[in-house]
Amino acid sequence: MSRPKILMTNPSIPKIAFDILGLKCELIHTKDDKRETILEKVAGVDAIFWATKENLDKEVLDLAGPQMKTIGTMSVGVNNIDVEELKKRGIKLGNTRGVLFDAVADVAVLLALAAARRLREGRMKIEQNQWTPGLGWMLGQDVVGSTIGIVGLGEIGQTVLKRFKSFNVAKFLYTGHRESQQGKELGGNFVSLETLVKESDFIIVCVPLTSETKSMFNDNIFSKMKSTAVFVNVSRGEVVDQDALIRALKDNKIFAAGLDVTTPEPLPPDHELLKLPNLVLLPHLGSATTNTRNAMAELTAQNILRGLGGEEMFSPVC
Repeated sequence: MSRPKILMTNPSIPKIAFDILGLKCELIHTKDDKRETILEKVAGVDAIFWATKENLDKEVLDLAGPQMKTIGTMSVGVNNIDVEELKKRGIKLGNTRGVLFDAVADVAVLLALAAARRLREGRMKIEQNQWTPGLGWMLGQDVVGSTIGIVGLGEIGQTVLKRFKSFNVAKFLYTGHRESQQGKELGGNFVSLETLVKESDFIIVCVPLTSETKSMFNDNIFSKMKSTAVFVNVSRGEVVDQDALIRALKDNKIFAAGLDVTTPEPLPPDHELLKLPNLVLLPHLGSATTNTRNAMAELTAQNILRGLGGEEMFSPVC
C-alpha cells in the first residue's frame, strides 16, 4: 500500500513535524512558502501541512485534486483559509488551538507594560541626547489599581487575565458575544464594548479576525477611550483601522499603544507607525518561542495523521 503524500508548505516548519509525518507518509517539500511554489507542488497530495500566510482557497484545492481530504494549519487563526469551501468538499481542517495561549499572553503583558511605561519613547530620549530627568519627566501609567478590559475572553484572553491578577488590578472587564462561566470564575465583569473602552485603563484585544471584528477599532471607538488609556492588540492587524489608531496616538486621544500585529505584514520600514514615540511595536512574535513553535508543529502533524486515519483531530475546525 502506498504511503499518503503530504505537502509541507514551508521549509522552516520545525523538524519535529517532519520526523513525525515522515515515519508514515511521503513528504513533498517546498523551497519556500510562496503561493506559486505551493501551486506547483500541490497536485495529487493526500494532505497539506499549511504553514504560510498565503490564502488556501478554491484554486489550491482544485489543483490538489479530489483525493485531498485533510489539512492541518500551524496556526490558531484560519482567516486565510476558505473554511466554507472545505466544508463543501468534506475536507477536514485542524488548527493549533490550545498550545500557544501562554506565549501570546506573555507578549500581551509585555506590550501593555512597555507602552504604559513609555519604553520606546524612553529609548528615543537616550538616543537623541534628551535625557533630562526631573520629578515630572516621562511619567507613565500604573497597572496597579487599574481597570483592564479584555476584548475576547477565549483561551488567550483568559490567560491574559490570569497573568494580570498578580498586579493588584482593581477591576477586570471583558466583552464578547455573551457572558461566560469562565469570565465569572476569573472575576471578570461582562460589559458592552462601548462600556469597556470608556472605563478601561488598558484595552487588550484577543479576538479572531472575522467579518464582524474587522476594523472594529475605528475613530468612533478610539474617541470613547480615556486619554490615559493604553491599547494593545495581539490578535490580527485587520481588527484595527490602522489610520484611526495613528490619529488617536498622534492627537493624544489615547496615551499609548502596543501592537504585535499590523496591516500589512511585514510592515514597510518607512511606515507611519514606526514614527510614533507612543507606540511599541513587535513583528508578530506572539507565538515565537522555540517550545511553542515545536508544540504547534507537533499538534499540526498529529492532526493530519488523525485526519488521514479517519479519526477526529485533536483540535478540529471542520
